[in-house]
Amino acid sequence: MMLMGDGKASSSNHEVALSPAARLFHAPRFNCYIIAIIGSKTPINPNVVKAGLEDTLLKHPRFSSKLVVDGNKYYKRKKWSQTKVNLEDHVIVPELDPNIDFPDRFVEDYVSNVTRTPLDLSKPLWELHLLNIKTSDAEAVGIFRIHHSMGDGASLISLLLACTRKTSDPEALPTIPAKNRASSTNSNGFWWFLLAFWLFLRLIWNTVVDLLLFAATILFLKDMKTPIKGEPGVELNIKKFVHRTVSLDDIKLVKNAMNMTVNDVVVGVTQAGISRYLNRRYAGEEQKDGRVKKRKTNIPKGTHFRATILVNLRKTVGIQDLADMMAKGSKTKWGNLIGYLLLPFNIALQDDPLEYVRQAKAAIDRKKLSREAICTYSCAELVLRTFGAKVAAAITHRAISNTTMAISGLVGPQEEISFYGQPLAYLAPYVYGHPHALTFHFQSYMNKMTLALSVDPSVIPDPHLLSDDLEESLKLIRDAVVKKGLIKDIV
Repeated sequence: MMLMGDGKASSSNHEVALSPAARLFHAPRFNCYIIAIIGSKTPINPNVVKAGLEDTLLKHPRFSSKLVVDGNKYYKRKKWSQTKVNLEDHVIVPELDPNIDFPDRFVEDYVSNVTRTPLDLSKPLWELHLLNIKTSDAEAVGIFRIHHSMGDGASLISLLLACTRKTSDPEALPTIPAKNRASSTNSNGFWWFLLAFWLFLRLIWNTVVDLLLFAATILFLKDMKTPIKGEPGVELNIKKFVHRTVSLDDIKLVKNAMNMTVNDVVVGVTQAGISRYLNRRYAGEEQKDGRVKKRKTNIPKGTHFRATILVNLRKTVGIQDLADMMAKGSKTKWGNLIGYLLLPFNIALQDDPLEYVRQAKAAIDRKKLSREAICTYSCAELVLRTFGAKVAAAITHRAISNTTMAISGLVGPQEEISFYGQPLAYLAPYVYGHPHALTFHFQSYMNKMTLALSVDPSVIPDPHLLSDDLEESLKLIRDAVVKKGLIKDIV
């Protein structure tokens, strides 16, 4: 369901009422957090980072406000109240052995352990852990944990990027690619009118069908049981966070050769990777039962489920606006402005690897001719304002828990950036606290794409194998594009 923007200021200039969306994220069954892990190419100087935070992030009202509750047992009001921030309470720098064994595993376990305890409500709801430990892809690691009530993932990651600068130009903000808008032509007015009318009819039809399916999902429509679907209560389990970096150039090669978008290719790779992973899991279950048979595929025929796609409704990323907000105190619209839509996944081993991206493109193209996200936004706003956060959280929880997984993607800088002077190797965003055992996040940065997985290890005990399957699927799809001669030159 859709989450709406920020609340209105109260009579005091230093207090702001929680928006309905922020109240929803504090509901017991929907207490969500955002994790943003940044890998640094150099050891991190905590004092430099603290000084940078003082000049930027702390000037944002959410990062210098705490949650307060007043009222009585029958009616409680929650609001953001500005407070003095002691950075020592928010920036944690543990003493670590630089020669620790298995540093990658240590960082993964550290992040999981951080999520075991909630943030202290008596302070602003964020913290930053700085780990000066060398991993396989970074010299040091920073771990942001931010409560989801402070904003959606797109706005919070954009805010963090607004705190960075180009390594090549320490005064310049990162360059974020703009979305390409399809251009229309009016060369033949009559035929253009017929096409527009036909697309309008399809838009209305698809929207109605999608809303009916969304309503059915809330009421009774559940995804089929597969080895990656979490049981009830999965949102309360401790999650494991892993990431894998692949070539964005390979993704763009497939995109250009097949006349698709990056999202089409990424979703196709996801479908291919999950199919490979589930084929292995189903084979393992047969071995446990003593029913080992040699066959082309172990996936039951007709296996399918739905992914919840997070849609950013903002027209622009707004990094410059956010930088101005912190530097000059200018006003920029803030809050949770994301929407959900349900995307079908058909799970099978395909003879032609390109079939995965074709299926993904067809499903995404159909969703583009629908106003599912916008309509569910309006419905959620109505429920939140009419019945309150508890009812809205229960409805949202039920809708999400009846699907299998979630996917979100963010576009990152095209050039190397530095976080308060520390050049970044990668950026990996995650979310936890929602009722899924598996969530994919895709973050581009320079010529790389980070595949970030948030998993329940009791459901998916081998997330690195799933990462291998995603990486191998991209390779197979890329090789198939080359083999079929869909491109002539490879740079």
